[in-house]
Amino acid sequence: MRKYLFRITLTLATLGLLLGYALAGPEADVTEPFEQGVAALSQGNPTLAVEKFTAVIKINPELPEAYINRGIAEMSLSLWGDAVGDFDQALELKPRSPEAFFNRGLAYSRQGEFAKAVADYTQAAKFAPKDWQIYYNRGNSNLDMKKAKEALKDYNQALKLHPQAPEILHNRSLAYLALDKPEPAMADADKVIELNPNYARAYYSRGQALEKLGHKYEALAAYRRFLKTGEPDADAQLLQKTLERIKALEEK
Repeated sequence: MRKYLFRITLTLATLGLLLGYALAGPEADVTEPFEQGVAALSQGNPTLAVEKFTAVIKINPELPEAYINRGIAEMSLSLWGDAVGDFDQALELKPRSPEAFFNRGLAYSRQGEFAKAVADYTQAAKFAPKDWQIYYNRGNSNLDMKKAKEALKDYNQALKLHPQAPEILHNRSLAYLALDKPEPAMADADKVIELNPNYARAYYSRGQALEKLGHKYEALAAYRRFLKTGEPDADAQLLQKTLERIKALEEK
């Protein structure tokens, strides 16, 4: 199973770096649809948000914030190509926009274009070096490209900025596993479980680490816990793999 299936999907609030309305002296007829678009995104209505930001762009096509927020709405509708086009336009208008680089990186990563995603996250980090989400997502793309050492560096930086975040710790455990370092992988998985006992995939990661360390029965216990707590749909492939690992261990 490819490692992107382990990655934590960010919610819109974090995924979008939602800009809010920060335009200097906006025209009155632009203000209302812009704020309506922001409200629609916040309320989980991306279709309406696209409509509202399109209305803004028709009135004033020189506002990078409108393209960025429309791109965010398009991503939540899985319109990745449209989103990339909007982020491209935003960057033409505002070449140093970390929001545009970050969100375009997200769109590229969801299309499997991980090298492009890493390049965009790197640009975003130049302009917003204190945003942990940039390093976390760059780590995810590096892990997708099987660059576990680079991913580990990114997760370490993300944790400096956002300590004890379960999603970062969990993905760092995956990087350690990819580097065949089960001890720190298990330590991270245990920390995730301590912070959030309902974080199901941490039990699978813990099982992997324990299996690598030769602790058969503890690994079986961790895998069985994941079977009880994993999401039937979202974790379907991973649950199947867990059943296979349990069978293999029981036959030893």
